[in-house]
Amino acid sequence: MHVFVAGGTGVLGRRLVPQLVARGHQVTATTTSEAKLGQLEQLGATGVVMDGLDAASVGEAVAAARPDAIAHQMTSIAAKPDMKHPDRWFATTNRLRTEGTDHLVAAAEATRVPHFVAQSYASWNGIRDGGWVKTEEDPLDPGDGRMRPGADAIRHVEESVAKLGGASLRYGWLYGPGALDDTVAVVRKRQFPLVGGGNGYTSWVHLDDAASATVLAIEQTARGTFNIVDDEPAPVREWLPHLASSAGAKPPMPVPVWLARMLAGDFAVTMMTEGRGFSNAKAKRELGWELQYPSWRQGFEKELA
Repeated sequence: MHVFVAGGTGVLGRRLVPQLVARGHQVTATTTSEAKLGQLEQLGATGVVMDGLDAASVGEAVAAARPDAIAHQMTSIAAKPDMKHPDRWFATTNRLRTEGTDHLVAAAEATRVPHFVAQSYASWNGIRDGGWVKTEEDPLDPGDGRMRPGADAIRHVEESVAKLGGASLRYGWLYGPGALDDTVAVVRKRQFPLVGGGNGYTSWVHLDDAASATVLAIEQTARGTFNIVDDEPAPVREWLPHLASSAGAKPPMPVPVWLARMLAGDFAVTMMTEGRGFSNAKAKRELGWELQYPSWRQGFEKELA
């Protein structure tokens, strides 16, 4: 197949492109910088400069490639975490998930691209009632306050892809080469505390496992929504100390909810105390997906050794 990877130099794109090439696919991958075209060529792809927020740029790039499938992996998350202002932290990514998605969908329709796969998100953001682990049948949390723009953007991706008959892949919290550096740096400084009892659940997935699931979704012309997470959704009180230990850091400091809310905002408190994780049963059953890293436990240890 000829696969168009929008966001080929992102943390996931850099792992996805080589897997597609290794399985014999022709890949056209985009970057926002001419300086990174050589990087895409080294990965085995034809590199194209594209501005995902510019309709003309997207339309021209897709029309020139005329691919069999589009993989929407465009994000632009600010390097410095801003837990207190997630609307600012994810501002550009939210635009790429709304405006950028619209541009890619329009280009796919104009050039009659047969299949469309897009990045969505399923880490801690399951609906905050009922059990701690959610399936694709459960709604995502609608968000409130500063979390709402991000939740709205994710919903826009999934609704747009559904109308097109494609697949939305809800990746868990990504870790692996280049994906967790900023978080680990904060953990090592003991600036990532354990809020309240740390009862909120989180789902993780290694970059290489997320990429392999994406390859399967492309090759199998998958349709619908899939949770792309590892086998072990877990409460923060379990994974955060393990992350700190794997990174050679001191244990996280416990902080009461009232203080965390004042210092870090609602986003951090909600994630750590009320977050819901996700089940990967559907992806394993319908895509035949097998994980290289079934648990964040072994994954953290390997990546941070």
